[in-house]
Amino acid sequence: MKIKKKYFITGLTIILVLLISSLSYFSYLNFRDKKITDDLQKNIPSTKKDDNKININQAIFEIVKTLQKENEDVKGWIKVNDTNINYPLLQSADNDYYLNRNYKKEYSNYGSIFIDKNSNLDDVNSNVIIYGHSMKDKEMFQNLLNYADKEYYENHKIIEIYTNNEARKYEIVTVFKSRVFYQDEQNVFRYYYCYDLSSEEKYNDYINNCKNLEIYSTKVEAHFGEQLITLITCEYSKENGRMIIVAKKVA
Repeated sequence: MKIKKKYFITGLTIILVLLISSLSYFSYLNFRDKKITDDLQKNIPSTKKDDNKININQAIFEIVKTLQKENEDVKGWIKVNDTNINYPLLQSADNDYYLNRNYKKEYSNYGSIFIDKNSNLDDVNSNVIIYGHSMKDKEMFQNLLNYADKEYYENHKIIEIYTNNEARKYEIVTVFKSRVFYQDEQNVFRYYYCYDLSSEEKYNDYINNCKNLEIYSTKVEAHFGEQLITLITCEYSKENGRMIIVAKKVA
């Protein structure tokens, strides 16, 4: 009995050490990735003064250029004022690649904010679908969940996307919740496959389907020829739930 007890205690000790080590490692990864982003964001001037806008644009252009020298998958920067959304924007040929990698291509719990492989940021007919995790510490796309509240939307209507030489503004058209559907489900709106809006019919069908699910009316209309972006993150009110924000390019 003493031998069995000794083995039990030893085994339990090993399990506890492994558990503590694992938790410490993941905490370290989160700290590292947040510091990486914080260091980048320190180079962006404050948004509190309107006369800083030119400086902000130029600062982000330079950040994007610098990151592109390190990783050609960096396509730009995404920003929503007065939120935690202020990150590099990635894209690869594999939609799973940046789910758990930062822009340095290192393993990351946060992953990256990334564009669907089938979308094209420079094509007006492409619905630019952008994914990001919803993290418990409010990092990445977690702030998108706040758009369930119309008052929050009223104060955060504009999404900014920067390339290495252009600052773009997108106005939010609609906000809705949905989920990822199983392959055998029929007659459902698979918004995450609607990246090609090259015809007016496809464009209008997409907008109408989104509007039919919207949480509230923004009274903002979108018309064929206005490029759309669709931001998607996890939302936990239902199995495989998602929060979706659709916006149109206005500048």
